[in-house]
Amino acid sequence: MKVILAGAGAFGIKHLEAMSRIEGIEVVSLVGRDPKATAEVAKHWKIPHVTTELSESLAQEGVEAALLATPTQMHAAQAIECLRAGKHVMIEIPIADSLADSQRVVEAQRASGGLVAMAGTLAGSIRAISGSTSASRPGRSRCCKWTCRPTFSAVPT
Repeated sequence: MKVILAGAGAFGIKHLEAMSRIEGIEVVSLVGRDPKATAEVAKHWKIPHVTTELSESLAQEGVEAALLATPTQMHAAQAIECLRAGKHVMIEIPIADSLADSQRVVEAQRASGGLVAMAGTLAGSIRAISGSTSASRPGRSRCCKWTCRPTFSAVPT
């Protein structure tokens, strides 16, 4: 599964570490605010594409999912952008910084049929998305949460 990562800071690096241990996951693009620092992280993790623009990253060929490890105030808008681009999205907690923005993410998810996942910890993160994309159904909300063990639950609402 080809994924992109938005966030080249400490949490992004932790997610790269986790994804490096999951067979079949390929991080094909890295989005960050500081081009030089983002390029250094991408070089270390052998990520072929670097950008400061999420839209550019989402447009990379074959991308199925995005992982957002960005500042909280960016989560809702970025998640909605990912869903509108036809990508599944995993968001580092919290999903948004307001109930209204969280509801906007749910509405975008329902409209797109994509999977929205929240990571409370790093274990199992993208593995749950890659194992669940075929199970998602348009119009159904799906909520995912991880714990320290690689457990996963998706509950349609």
